[in-house]
Amino acid sequence: MYKYIRNSSIWLCLLIVMVVSSSCGAAQKPAEGNANGQTPGAGDSGSKQVQTVELTVSAAASMTDALKEIQKAYETKNAAVKLNFNFGASGALQQQIEQGAPADLFLSAAAKNMKALVDAQLIDASQQKKLLTNELVVVVSTDGKVPVGKAADLAKADVKKVAIGIPESVPAGSYAKEALTNEKLWDSLQPKLVQAKDVRQVLQYVETGNAEVGFVYKTDALTSSKVKVAFAVDPKTYTAVEYPIGIVKATKHRKEAEDFYAFLQSKPALDIFVKFGFTTIK
Repeated sequence: MYKYIRNSSIWLCLLIVMVVSSSCGAAQKPAEGNANGQTPGAGDSGSKQVQTVELTVSAAASMTDALKEIQKAYETKNAAVKLNFNFGASGALQQQIEQGAPADLFLSAAAKNMKALVDAQLIDASQQKKLLTNELVVVVSTDGKVPVGKAADLAKADVKKVAIGIPESVPAGSYAKEALTNEKLWDSLQPKLVQAKDVRQVLQYVETGNAEVGFVYKTDALTSSKVKVAFAVDPKTYTAVEYPIGIVKATKHRKEAEDFYAFLQSKPALDIFVKFGFTTIK
């Protein structure tokens, strides 16, 4: 009897050892799943993370509002691309690219700035084209009472300050100088001129009362409720305002730059430009 009980105890101990060993082995065994022993959903979503490519777009300040709306539309459908805009005067942006500043695309408010980069072989002639046109207008504050209805009125004593972009670097300023020169007003208006770093600053000067009138594009005038168009500058007195776009040769994201370049020429993008007052080139 004693022998039977002893044998039973031995077998019970062996059985307990086997059960414990089996449980430990199961705890150490990796769960079936990916190559790292993780089950789908444990530690990650089970899908690869999308690599984002950032494109730097140097663009004329007058395109700010339209491009911000285009950015939303483009990034919504292209989650792997983030657009970073560098807005400024076209001449200043041209110089930045010439000096090696990072840029994937250039959108200019004047053909001469694009041509300079093509001539310097910084933009391929086959990857640039004229996309839009604009108009030069003179604006006054909506609260102002300055009697301005034509270019000759700028010489009146009531007009103390006339804001324009720096002609050497701001296309709108260059067009304004050309128009005033052809109207025989450039020299006589020198004491009144206030020069701004870009066309948006000209708009700001008029909005804040730092100038009674200012030369801006029609598209800029449409963005502000604080100014109104006094008159459209005679298109015969200045060079046509054209907006060329191009891909910078030094881009490190050729495919993505080409895709966005193509999108800017598509109907969805052109419709947004038209919404903000630009005219497309057909």
